[in-house]
Amino acid sequence: MAIIVLFEGRPGGEAGPGVAEPAVVAVHAAGSDPDVPEDPLPATLCGRDTVPMEHAHYRRTAPGQPWCPPEFAAQRCPECAWALREL
Repeated sequence: MAIIVLFEGRPGGEAGPGVAEPAVVAVHAAGSDPDVPEDPLPATLCGRDTVPMEHAHYRRTAPGQPWCPPEFAAQRCPECAWALREL
């Protein structure tokens, strides 16, 4: 299963690597939609709705790299991280 990385943002805040102070509350993972691989499934691996989340457009480039952008490691969702270990 391909993984889509999503930013859960604070209401009214912008998220992403190009923003000086991103308002990211958490970084989540979701499976990709089989019909549209760039779109996430309706729920993250921890069960949250993906509609209000922003696509991080992050992909690890080598095995062993973290599943979320390193600069957002502190905001990584522990439930999504746990679910990814089980895959």
